[in-house]
Parts: sequence; structure tokens; C-alpha cells
Amino acid sequence: GKKISQKLISRGDEVFVLTRSANHAKKTIPNAAAYLDWKTNLIKENITGIDAVINLAGENVMGRRWNDEHKKAVLESRVIITRSMVEFISRLDSKPKVFISASAIGIYGCNNAEADENFPAADDYYLAKVVKVWESESSKVDEMGIRRVNVRVGVVLDNNEGALAKMIKPFKYFAGGSIGSGTQWFSWIHIEDIVGIFLFALDNQNVSGAVNGAAPNPVTMKVFAATLGKVMNRPSFFSVPKFALKLILGEGAEAVLGGAKVNSDKIRKLGYKFQFERVKEALTDLLK
Repeated sequence: GKKISQKLISRGDEVFVLTRSANHAKKTIPNAAAYLDWKTNLIKENITGIDAVINLAGENVMGRRWNDEHKKAVLESRVIITRSMVEFISRLDSKPKVFISASAIGIYGCNNAEADENFPAADDYYLAKVVKVWESESSKVDEMGIRRVNVRVGVVLDNNEGALAKMIKPFKYFAGGSIGSGTQWFSWIHIEDIVGIFLFALDNQNVSGAVNGAAPNPVTMKVFAATLGKVMNRPSFFSVPKFALKLILGEGAEAVLGGAKVNSDKIRKLGYKFQFERVKEALTDLLK
């Protein structure tokens, strides 16, 4: 959200940041046109002249160990906020032209299958069920004649936060390596490219429906760890065993121990050009 907002502001767009904490948003996203309180401004309905809505809200899936309470928060944060946004849009006299809502490649499950946007949602995996409901809520704008895009985000590589930031630490101390068997697919994307895909979807009317936000060349976890070690000039000998992950993450360990080989042909055929197509290029850029 921060990166997308900064790009929009730098190119001259007016950005209205809808947030739970205006003070925090002012520090992380300076120079926005307005900082709007989530609950107050949705109730007041005093936002006008909106061309587009980008919905990125949701509880951090891997923020803590999965239990019933956390799983409920993951689901409800996405569904309730998306539903609220759709209801708000329905009450506007002048509707936005496009509604772009974040989604996730978790919809494909952890079966190591090759998945494009037409691949069926997994029926035995919690995150897949979350994403199905999440996308269903966003699809209600279709009835209003609004172009809708669901960007199914892969594992975003950013050296400041997210998965990569956590993986870097053990490598720094010569204790890095793969996670689990290492044979599972790791469908990654550079932070600049996921931001680029959101902006491409915003600007191009021919982009609609589900779009995979993952780089064209997914790798196995073992290859990713080995490449990270080479870029950092560190060995990649160690591995985190399955049982240890289950102790730390509970059911959430399945999200790390499995994955889909995500296909990004749709967004490329629509005209998006990836800045980073191969994982070594992406890691070298982030860690240089």
C-alpha cells in the first residue's frame, strides 16, 4: 500500500488514504491528498470524485501462529472490509471506473500444481476458502458496471519486510537454508513488479477479473534458498524441518511447506513487462 501510494503521488495522482490510523499514514505516505478515517468517512459518505478504488486491507496471514482466533481474523478482516467498500461504492452517485482488490495465490492450494487463473480453487485448504469468499465479495461491483480486478499476489520479495526479510537473518549468521523438503514451489515476485501490476491494472481497461501477481519463473524452495545464499555469499546447508514449522505456525505451516507453480501468462499477454523475471536478478537488486 505504501509503495503503490508513493508511485501514484509521484506521477501526479491525487491519493486519498483510507486508514485506521491517519497519524501513522501521514508518516509512511507523505503528500497524499487526504487521510481518511476508515469508519467515520465510510459512514459520512463525503468522498466524491473518485476514479478508482484499490483495496489492500487484511490481517497479516503469517503474523502469528494459526489458531481459531487468528483464522477468524484473517477471514473477517478481508471479507468485512471488502463488503464495506462495495456497499460504500454502491451509495456513491458517481461511481469509480475500476475496483482493484488484492487477492492471493493461496486460492490454488499447496498441491504443487501448475496454476493459471482458470485453475480451480483448492477445496481442502483454509486460505483457498478465504480467497474464494474474498473475491466473491469484490465481484458484487460487477452489477454496478464497474471494472473489477483481483490481483492474486504471490510471495512478495522486499528486503525491508515480509518473507525475504525473515529469511535473510539466518543467512547473515551462516545458518541459512531451505524450508521443509525444499521441493515445494515458491511463486515469488519483486516488490517493484507487484506494484507495477497494480498500476498496470489501474491504467489499462483491458485488464479485468483474476490476475496472477507472480513472476514468470517460479522456483522450488531449495533453489530459492541456494540462490539467496549465493547472492549473499553465504552457504545454504541448513533446513527448517516440517515438525519445527508446525510447532511455530500450527496449521499455517502448510502455507510454507507447499505451494503452486503459478503461471503469469495472462498479465504478460495483456502487455505487462516484468522488470525482474528471474529470482537471481530480483535478489541481487534487493540485496545489492
